[in-house]
Amino acid sequence: MANQLSQIKHIVQLMLENRSFDQMLGFLYDGNRKTPSGAPFEGLTGDESNPDDSGRNVAMSKITAGMANAYFKPGADPGEGFYNTNMQLFSTMHPAAGTKPSNRGFVLNFKSAIDYDIAHHYSDSLPGTQSADIMQMYTPDMLPVMSALARGYAVCDQWFASVPTQTVPNRAFAAAATSQGRLDNHVKSFTCPSIYGRLADNGIDWAIFGYNRAPLTRTDFPDTLHADESHFGLFPDFQRRAASGELPAYTFLEPDFSANGNSQHPNYDVAKGEQLIYQVYRTLRSSPAWNDTLLIITYDEHGGNYDHVAPPATATPPDNSIGEFDNFDFARFGVRVPSLLISPRIEAGTVYRAQSGTIDHTSVLKTIEDRWNVPPLTKRDAAAPSLADVLTLSDPRADDPLASILPPQSGPDGSRPNVSTPSTLERIHAWRVSKLPIPDEHGRFDHVQPQLNTSAEIGEYIRDRTAAWDSHLRKVRS
Repeated sequence: MANQLSQIKHIVQLMLENRSFDQMLGFLYDGNRKTPSGAPFEGLTGDESNPDDSGRNVAMSKITAGMANAYFKPGADPGEGFYNTNMQLFSTMHPAAGTKPSNRGFVLNFKSAIDYDIAHHYSDSLPGTQSADIMQMYTPDMLPVMSALARGYAVCDQWFASVPTQTVPNRAFAAAATSQGRLDNHVKSFTCPSIYGRLADNGIDWAIFGYNRAPLTRTDFPDTLHADESHFGLFPDFQRRAASGELPAYTFLEPDFSANGNSQHPNYDVAKGEQLIYQVYRTLRSSPAWNDTLLIITYDEHGGNYDHVAPPATATPPDNSIGEFDNFDFARFGVRVPSLLISPRIEAGTVYRAQSGTIDHTSVLKTIEDRWNVPPLTKRDAAAPSLADVLTLSDPRADDPLASILPPQSGPDGSRPNVSTPSTLERIHAWRVSKLPIPDEHGRFDHVQPQLNTSAEIGEYIRDRTAAWDSHLRKVRS
């Protein structure tokens, strides 16, 4: 039977932050590498380990509800950049060409991250955090929403980040199928077209929703930055449009990127991310367009968290860009990330893998391009496998895998220091809006970003500058 992609009218993507597949879904089938129906599943057995700085193997362990700060593991922010990822995968920053990853450097690299925080007097780490904590994994009872959706619809156990490095380059690949050679979060913006502009060029509607402030993605590309404000909104706007059945063809959802938010970035509150996933699912399932909707939940990159699967070196370079570090050729994927495909047109208990090629973030772009006959952005999304074949049911299901599931709470002992301190992405967002060419009352373009010391101050600044940008664009267009 042909896949049912033609029946999908709305693709909705929620991209969370910085978690590996093993950490969130490795124990989905309780240490078995098969589902109850016998399908292969590349999860954890519980026998995995990683060496520490003494050469002792640190064994895998499970995070349990009785642990202090269980939803704030691994307790500190692991290294996540290009060289940190190399250390985690190859145990060296500069692997020789052709070297195969062993995934044996996670404990050692996490120790370096903890030591760095101590040396620089950072106080974001939880007391008692140890390098061995990077080998602690969540279990289905700790993540009931994600786990029920993974079992009730489809989980992708071979979905890799697009590039072995940080958030901003991976989010660029998710929208534009390239990072234009950039490999860290310091990039200010990109100059290439994105899927949003490509859709607009073909008369197809789209939207980007931030959770509680204007979306960061809007500032990434020229075709989003100059798009009409009707394409953007906050989470309540998403909920209203879904309830009325008026979502566009493609919707991209951002979490709250603050340290007190729901992005699940280490070491933020993972329970809040579960609550967000639950909100998104409930919003869409109650929508009149539910039977025609595909919800994709994934994470931009692994964030330094342990995964046992070596990323393939079979990626198609997107363009002629040469990586800014070590002349990286973009032929190697990043680490596996948790990914769910949710639709009433998907059979329960599915473990979805591409029949050919490797799934990465650009597979979402390929699916959008196939559904609405939109040309590819780069060689990467042109070569990416589509997700369409997961849609096997011509008659939509009516059951609800979350019927008896409620999202968890972090508990009264749940805490993280310095939740008011701005996160990296908040600071990037503030810098970007500070550079918007908005004339002041005298027609000058000499705005200087004020000192912003708290997340709340950054939120107000982003709100006000974005509103001023929209006002400026309306005047220009009139």
